[in-house]
Amino acid sequence: MVNARVAAVALVAGLVVVQLGTHAREPPAPPPWQAFLLAAGADRRQADAALDQIAEAWQDPYAALIVDVARFLPSPRRPRPSDDPVGVGFDTGFDEDQPSPTQGRGGFPIAPRQPAGAETRRRLTSFLDKQTPKRFGDDLRAWRRWIWSLPDAPHPDYAAFKADLYSRIDPRFRTFFPAGVATRIRLDEIDWGGVSVNGIPPLRFPATIPAADASWLKEGHIVFGILVNGEARAYPKRILAWHEMALDRVGGVDLTVVYCTLCGTVVPYESVAGGRRFSFGTSGLLYRSNKLMFDEETGSLWSSLEGVPVVGPLADSGLRLAWQPVVTTTWGEWKRDHPSTTVLSLETGFERDYSEGAAYRDYFATDRLMFEVPTSDGRLRNKAEVLVLRPEVLGGNAAPVAIAADRLRREPVYAFDAGGRGFLVVTSKGGANRVYRRGSRTFDRRLADGALRETNGRRWSIADDALVSDAGDRLSRVPAHRAFWFGWVAQYPETVLVK
Repeated sequence: MVNARVAAVALVAGLVVVQLGTHAREPPAPPPWQAFLLAAGADRRQADAALDQIAEAWQDPYAALIVDVARFLPSPRRPRPSDDPVGVGFDTGFDEDQPSPTQGRGGFPIAPRQPAGAETRRRLTSFLDKQTPKRFGDDLRAWRRWIWSLPDAPHPDYAAFKADLYSRIDPRFRTFFPAGVATRIRLDEIDWGGVSVNGIPPLRFPATIPAADASWLKEGHIVFGILVNGEARAYPKRILAWHEMALDRVGGVDLTVVYCTLCGTVVPYESVAGGRRFSFGTSGLLYRSNKLMFDEETGSLWSSLEGVPVVGPLADSGLRLAWQPVVTTTWGEWKRDHPSTTVLSLETGFERDYSEGAAYRDYFATDRLMFEVPTSDGRLRNKAEVLVLRPEVLGGNAAPVAIAADRLRREPVYAFDAGGRGFLVVTSKGGANRVYRRGSRTFDRRLADGALRETNGRRWSIADDALVSDAGDRLSRVPAHRAFWFGWVAQYPETVLVK
């Protein structure tokens, strides 16, 4: 009898569970991605209906789509005439540092557009205040930081939304965001950089001249110097800053020399990976204020800081571009140490003000950022220069390493350990940093003739590719490059910093 009652109770309980499960409300289907664009349209009734539709199925990650649209609308805090690249108004969201309505990043022109008002942006941000636990109002930077703190669970058609939104600036942007696109990074962290595809035009196999013919370069002008298979080449900052990329061939190796002006990084990548040769261009897009390049063969977006594809057909390929060592130094020092060097010619085929410091003068002059990044690290100023080494260079289980350039100027012979290995940074008077594997050797000073002295008294000469002892022993050089602190730590927050 007791067992029968227990069975009956269990049966009833089971029925209740089944009935509750049957009548439980399933999560609503995501609103169509088109609703997020309609919400910013000129037709107020249609816009309100779109917001109602979005509200019924609301999830906090959908805030990214609202903010993406709002960033192209003028802020009510700063009313002014504005242009409209996407049919819903125009504002880059760069706050005080934003380009003018007819001028993109770095002063490059963008297409004329039609004026729009700020009321739509106010309506969108008020909607966010109601739908989320936050009250950031018109502070789009705060909204973005909050969005990036959420788990990466985007609207299922976010790529289609981004393709349509950005294609209104340049139809070629649509190529980067096909339906179901594979991605290794958050799509809500991909920014429009203020220019169209290749709007900052790469130099494709630029003309070069001997050092003796470069009378327009002064001794103290900054150059990025590389030496590949015995061939030396200098890329003046005053030229490369206007183009941010040079497709070149040095020492018989095809190179893609990428300069992200926003994060202060120059990396000479080899253009062949996985047995395939790639032709790269400038996408006009950014990730954490870092330039995204693209390959013309597949339309995949690549991180210019890591040399890996991050969005598109190659995102899961495992490809990684090899890179060559580079130094940031003065023209006087580079040509003295490499008298046979060639250097880019001023005859680039483009009309630019190639005078020293002309490109990005205002940006380089302050510590303020043009684009938002998800995290900041106040141990150094945003644009303090650091010498950086990646984990794959250091080996073992090493974390990335960043060494303050000021520290290296004070200690031109600097030893450190990472991943159980010993390294040595040698800094020249012109500021060129070269990193070598030292093993367990220790060095105490630089000699008057420029060589290094090991603590046991052995003398080592400094070459671009190695330290060489008088006995013929060699300590190989490893790739490293400069970067602005904010840009590097945004990509590698686990970095070990040496100040």
